[in-house]
Amino acid sequence: MVTPSNPSLSVASGNTSDVSDGHPSDSNSASGPRRARLIDQLFVPVDIAPLVFFRIFFGAMMLYHVLSWVKKWWIDFFLIRPDFHLTYPGFEWVQPWPGNWMYVHFALMGLASVGIMVGLLYRLSATVFFLGVTHVFLIEKALYQNHYYLICLISGLMIFVPAHHAGSIDALLRPGIRSPVAPSIWLWLLRFQLGIPYFYGGLAKLNYDWLHGMPMKLWLERRTSLPIVGEWLGHDSAAILFSYGGLIFDLLVVPALFWRRTRMIAYLLCVCFHLANSVLWEIGIFPWFMIGATLLFFPPGWVRKFLSMRAVLPSPMPIPPSTWSPRQRVVATIIGLYLTWQLLFPFRHYLYPGVVSWTEEGHHFAWHMMLREKDLGIRFFVYNRDTNQRGLLQVSDFLNERQLTRMGKDPDMIIEFVHYVRDHYREHDRGDLEIRVLALTSLNGRKPQLLIDPYLDYASVDRVWGTQPWIIPLTEPLRKEGWKLPLDQWTTELGSLIPDDMKLEQTE
Repeated sequence: MVTPSNPSLSVASGNTSDVSDGHPSDSNSASGPRRARLIDQLFVPVDIAPLVFFRIFFGAMMLYHVLSWVKKWWIDFFLIRPDFHLTYPGFEWVQPWPGNWMYVHFALMGLASVGIMVGLLYRLSATVFFLGVTHVFLIEKALYQNHYYLICLISGLMIFVPAHHAGSIDALLRPGIRSPVAPSIWLWLLRFQLGIPYFYGGLAKLNYDWLHGMPMKLWLERRTSLPIVGEWLGHDSAAILFSYGGLIFDLLVVPALFWRRTRMIAYLLCVCFHLANSVLWEIGIFPWFMIGATLLFFPPGWVRKFLSMRAVLPSPMPIPPSTWSPRQRVVATIIGLYLTWQLLFPFRHYLYPGVVSWTEEGHHFAWHMMLREKDLGIRFFVYNRDTNQRGLLQVSDFLNERQLTRMGKDPDMIIEFVHYVRDHYREHDRGDLEIRVLALTSLNGRKPQLLIDPYLDYASVDRVWGTQPWIIPLTEPLRKEGWKLPLDQWTTELGSLIPDDMKLEQTE
């Protein structure tokens, strides 16, 4: 790993006599030609204070995250107790440890988060936490949330960020790594990773439903019991204001944070935005994490002053210029590949036909946040070829509540569950099954329609990486008022969509 105390980390050309603050509009760099290439600026030394702050903050937030799982008994409910886990394609092999070893897993994650926070065996701690949190993330697709994905990405980056070169136990025990500065590339990398969810979340909101106030209208109608503002939340104007306000905020907050004149206003709006999210949507640690992490967009010198870190960290000193080293080229190339992946991968849903919020193909890992509300009714019709028996599958015998609420919304999860039931019956010599699925789904308040082909035997259909041709395209138009008919009346109202042998009276 490149250390900021190495002279090879400074500017490749020019007569640099001071330390840059790593911010385009507030640069304190003394000299050097304005024509210096951007790539040459990646290793300009900047005050290490922001990286030290983020290391402590990230470790503390991750410790709270781990303790929350323990306190709420989620380890047992989500990871240990289920016999079956919905997985990501290609990661079916990622499973929980046997017995109660997942508790040991979380204990190690807790110790690793403490190690990150205090800077003790920092790189080992960061590696252990990254492997641990990513393992948990990949076990259960039904638990996917964008901020869990963000935590995995940042924890992986922290392995390489030299945030332990000051204000850490490692720096006390190993004087050779101490440094008041760090290459600016690491600060910019963290800023980039934090800015991606904002900007890409805004791009994802540029769709027909969101611009017409859906699904925001549906969600706000459920918050009308809140004091003071509750009555107003049920009005159409509230949905439009929240929808367009969120869109504009996501697209502009990062540029506003970089401009000195708008930075403080942007940050205050950021705090209000995340506090409102915390109250309205109850989305865990994400709002609080982003409130703290967004401080990285302030100039490093400001972070040191504002957080009163002068007494803890040595002041940054000038570092002489150097040449662009081979190690720096390798580091920059690897980071460039990572950034390219982060920029392009969220657009993969354009490779699939149909509306991504309907098909779910390309939805994950794309920062599509709060774009869809799906109400559904789903039944699994089973025919046992060996016993010649027919009936409805009792889904709750196989899935927990979280899996039940998520599985029917995602065609990929549906087929994985069907395959599990098929294999379960085969392994227990209970017969060879034919399984058909009736999935009626309402997207963002639309009238429900069929999500997948009800005539197909999904026990004989392969799970593939590409598009699933058995997904029925979305045809129902968006409604001004959301569909509110109770689920138990759907089959009567939507009888024309249901094959005769799937109507309830035919199966009882």
